[in-house]
Amino acid sequence: MYGFVYSKNMISYLIGKPLLEKDSVTILTHGVGYGVRATAKTLSSLLELSEVELYIYTHVKEEALELYGFREKSERELFLLLLSVSGIGPKTALGILNFPTSQIIEAVQQADTALFTSVPRVGKKLAQKIIIDLRTQLGALKELDLTPLTPDRQAVFEALQSLGFADSSIHQVMNQVPVEKLTISEAITLAIRELGKK
Repeated sequence: MYGFVYSKNMISYLIGKPLLEKDSVTILTHGVGYGVRATAKTLSSLLELSEVELYIYTHVKEEALELYGFREKSERELFLLLLSVSGIGPKTALGILNFPTSQIIEAVQQADTALFTSVPRVGKKLAQKIIIDLRTQLGALKELDLTPLTPDRQAVFEALQSLGFADSSIHQVMNQVPVEKLTISEAITLAIRELGKK
């Protein structure tokens, strides 16, 4: 039985036949196609399904009405939490949700900014804001380090990024490298050596 549910938040649930597109899916129900944006992992989970159910968030803008879909209600709830953070829009929140929900929650609890800064349009300050704003809802297991990187540490960090190392791995290794006691070149070499052990 294909159908949809309206709520005070407009469309909140859709069930129907999925027609996949590049970064969205059209849910065909009662002869009407509803275009729904979703994460890459959600879209891949819809492959070869003849019928799907999605929990929907309706985003209303002056010039458009956009639908965002999720396989799990808990994922939609986390999406709404992310939207409550100033500076986070639906597309950025969707980008963050490409990570597993458990990994996002752990990043907040562990004050790990690296996961968030790996998402386009999310810098370190916004990542810190996400953690600060969400830790009251998700809990905190570790205090957030709000100390900005020194120019030398920033140089080492960017050099390692350019070599293709993941931000999360770089952050872990940077705590083991005494950058202030070394030249930048020596610090990079030592960091690469430590990264090679992981």
